[in-house]
Amino acid sequence: MKTPISKFLLGLGLAFSLFASAQNTSNALAYGSDKLDNHKILFNAVNATELGSLLAKSGPFTIFAPSDAAFAKFSNNKITELINAEDKSALKSLLAYHIVAGQLTASRMLRAIGRGNGTAAFTTVQGKKLTAHLDGYDIVLTDPVGNTARITTADLNLENKGVIHEIDSVILPAQM
Repeated sequence: MKTPISKFLLGLGLAFSLFASAQNTSNALAYGSDKLDNHKILFNAVNATELGSLLAKSGPFTIFAPSDAAFAKFSNNKITELINAEDKSALKSLLAYHIVAGQLTASRMLRAIGRGNGTAAFTTVQGKKLTAHLDGYDIVLTDPVGNTARITTADLNLENKGVIHEIDSVILPAQM
């Protein structure tokens, strides 16, 4: 019998293993390898937690993928500290906050925002809520701390029918 935490880690591992494997697989994502170059820090973080090596049969997942510029804006020192820490629990929590179970396309988010009178809440696999609203034509995510991230590229497909949305900022489950 699998515990909820083991199911979570296996599911998270699958999402990131598919995402990380895209670095070496030209057709894994629906966009070009030039976009993959914008996610080196995310790949390093995933590799540091060994989440990419876990296999699971669950999915699909939606990944809100911060670009390297988003991590630089967050703090190069902080992300380096998290990647190099012996205890990877804070890094795993941060990464898990960027994932929602299911295939959450931009159109599904827009419908949820419309039904929610301008906002929608999504529960991440980390367990905390992430809210979304529109700013002009852009979907903007807000974390519990009040940080916002704009989706800059939407609906990039994963092999497991999941989806990636590139975001311009790192979102946080709690103050770091």
